[in-house]
Amino acid sequence: MKTNISKIVTQPLLFTPGPTPTPEFIRQAMAEPTLHHRTAEFEAIFAETRKHLNTMLGMSETLMFASSGTGAMEACIATFSSHKILSVNSGKFGERFGDIGRAIGREVVEIINEWDTPVSVESIEQALTKHKDIECVCLQICESAGGLSHPYKEVAELVKQYNKDIFVIADGITAMGVEHIDTTHIDALIGGSQKAFMLPPGLAFISLSKVATDFIENNSKGYYFNLSKELKNQRKNTTAYTAATSIIIGVKAYFDMLKSRNLEITDIYEYSVKIANATRKALQAIDLHIYPKTPANSMSVVDSVYAKDIIKTLKSYFGINVAGGQDRLKDKIFRINHMGYIPVHEIAFVVNAIELSLQMLNLRTFNGEVNRVFFEALM
Repeated sequence: MKTNISKIVTQPLLFTPGPTPTPEFIRQAMAEPTLHHRTAEFEAIFAETRKHLNTMLGMSETLMFASSGTGAMEACIATFSSHKILSVNSGKFGERFGDIGRAIGREVVEIINEWDTPVSVESIEQALTKHKDIECVCLQICESAGGLSHPYKEVAELVKQYNKDIFVIADGITAMGVEHIDTTHIDALIGGSQKAFMLPPGLAFISLSKVATDFIENNSKGYYFNLSKELKNQRKNTTAYTAATSIIIGVKAYFDMLKSRNLEITDIYEYSVKIANATRKALQAIDLHIYPKTPANSMSVVDSVYAKDIIKTLKSYFGINVAGGQDRLKDKIFRINHMGYIPVHEIAFVVNAIELSLQMLNLRTFNGEVNRVFFEALM
């Protein structure tokens, strides 16, 4: 069964769930001569970008920070709480909400699950009933440590029914731009540049509800991550401190691309769902197991005792970079990105390379099943 094959790809393919590949049209836009951030030219770009983000997310305001998503997480906890938060921990990034809370002196109530298990609405209700002084609830829409999708809509609705004054902070870093996010009961929605927007890391988004916007206007907290200060400045199409000018220009280029191709953001959502479903069905057809109980559309995650070998084979022979697991999932899973506008031929190459890798590792005879199932599911 063993197959001898030399490396067949010279141009590496990046299929990790962030950073995602930056396409040529965005690289070209960001390669233009640098604009000073205190100019009318850049303010016009900033205004248009903010407008696109607000329309896309359906929120009252969207703020942009020169930061990773972690900075936005800290800004939200620091702003919307003073003593106690509830954090959903089903992975590395849910864990991070709790770590941030403790680091800035908050009491943290955690709901801890296995990394393949979504939070239950009942556990949220129990925590709120037991801890009546919780000020905000923090959770991921997609927990990217294991590719898990949380029932964020149901959780957010429950929180507001229980107490409308509790803030809901949702980490949408690996969901924003992949799927429609129901922001009806969300107060702060966090995003990042290096995921579905296909940009380099370095820009964070915080979209705010009307309730959250009203709150921060009268509650100025912190220095760099001062949402009140940023809101005042960004309403004038500038920033309190130096803006990530080139990346913001790249965000505008992303929306310009949609317009030039007569695409709506909903077309991207539909495409992402098709790619994710087809990939998962194809992988299951060759007896691979999808790790999370409720998979997110931003990535496909497979658990396997051969995960480390599969990752190594994909990189060594096919030039494909997928991500492994972190902490407790190290060498136990591999993660395939679906964020961004990924060409069909690239993801088809990846799933075929996985089937070939299984043959190379003497785990399965290659018969093209993954390719057949992938395209049948896609069509």
